[in-house]
Amino acid sequence: MNLLDPIGWAIVLLVVGCGFLILEVFIPSGGLLSFFAFVALVASMIVAFNRNLTTGLSFMAIALLAVPLAVGVAFMLWPKTPMGKAILGELPSEEETRPDDPRRSLVGRVGVAQSLMLPSGAILIDGKLIDAVSQGIAIDPGQPVVVVEVKANRVMVRPAGAAETQAAAFESDDVLSRPIEEFGFDSLEDPLA
Repeated sequence: MNLLDPIGWAIVLLVVGCGFLILEVFIPSGGLLSFFAFVALVASMIVAFNRNLTTGLSFMAIALLAVPLAVGVAFMLWPKTPMGKAILGELPSEEETRPDDPRRSLVGRVGVAQSLMLPSGAILIDGKLIDAVSQGIAIDPGQPVVVVEVKANRVMVRPAGAAETQAAAFESDDVLSRPIEEFGFDSLEDPLA
């Protein structure tokens, strides 16, 4: 009574060998599981070669593809396991790996173009002159701009809208640029006149 033909046994032994290789990645056995994987893979090829030469060569080619694939999948999954997390620690987020750049705090701030920006030029924010690049729009000197993003060594700007310009003037530390209503004074016109 034969449960499997030789090709069936060769497939089972190949799968068992790849399974032992995956287990070797997850369970430190000092090479014992790798030895069993090697024995199962060699036995799979011997059984396939006993059938005929073509089957044996095809199983050898399948093993040459399946073994690295199984090991690669195991190493991709390993950092997500409890043991992998304990050894490697938590992976840092993108924010943690990004270098500190003080210019990142400029995003959303309003400044004034100091030179003609075609597309690069200089802008003035908080009394500091900064090299910037417009988003493909020519910006005239004296025109308000908004910092859109800071990426690598580039500060990207676009022309500021009227609401953004007023909000920036309101938030400014310059007392003379604030509207008089902010200070709570009534109109300075003579009430008796």
